[in-house]
Amino acid sequence: MRIGIDINGTKMRLGIVDGGQIFRKMETPTKTNLSQEEIINHIKDSIHSIFNSNIRGIGVGVSGIIQSDKGIIKNTINIPWKDVPLKQILEKEFNVPVFINNDSNCFAFGERYYGEGTSYRDIVCIILSIGVGAGIIINNELYSGNNAGAGEIGSLPYLESDYEGYCGQKFFIRNNTTAEKAYYSAMQGDANALALWNELGSHIGNLIKTVLFTYDPQAIILGGDILNGYNFFAEKMHESVSIFPFKNANERVNILLSRKENINLLGAAALVV
Repeated sequence: MRIGIDINGTKMRLGIVDGGQIFRKMETPTKTNLSQEEIINHIKDSIHSIFNSNIRGIGVGVSGIIQSDKGIIKNTINIPWKDVPLKQILEKEFNVPVFINNDSNCFAFGERYYGEGTSYRDIVCIILSIGVGAGIIINNELYSGNNAGAGEIGSLPYLESDYEGYCGQKFFIRNNTTAEKAYYSAMQGDANALALWNELGSHIGNLIKTVLFTYDPQAIILGGDILNGYNFFAEKMHESVSIFPFKNANERVNILLSRKENINLLGAAALVV
């Protein structure tokens, strides 16, 4: 049995994972209004509430820049942490091995072992949300780079900003709305909202083409809350991908949607070896 933990700027999810199943799952606010030490104590208390003698390790996924070999959180998104040796802190507290990585890599691990990527050896898993990032599996192994920062494709320059500004929630903010409002407006047949989703689909298609140029994977798996509007942007996304110049790669790649709930938590637990 392993404990998987998924931490972002608003919520922390954790649970005991065994055989791909989650037991004693709990969710709690990240409490970013507290100090660094208080947030760490909150994490400890949450782990203690489900910890037992059968736990052989703890895996933690955090949105941010991670020095994964030493388990140090260098910087995080929306959490007041910097250079936090979380691996050392938790190993001292619980006396089991602890593994830390960023949320995109945990997403990729989860898809590889428990989700849509189980049939492929080379996959790129893209999260489309407030941020835009990716986890990369090459020849069945996670490629995270020197600082667990490989896959930060949202930061690649694109048009007047970067891909994050055009392929996630920031795209709607740039257009004076939110993804949620645009979704409900599109459901009512609003022409402006539908046009926004179509434009988003073209941008996401261009992002996918960038992934094809750089990694040429067998499968690209999309996740994140932007997928709530998938039916509104899918056609334009595929239309954009269809003009990729290398037809062999375009025709052979499988573009899939993440479907399993709590896939990041499962991926965090899969960090434990």
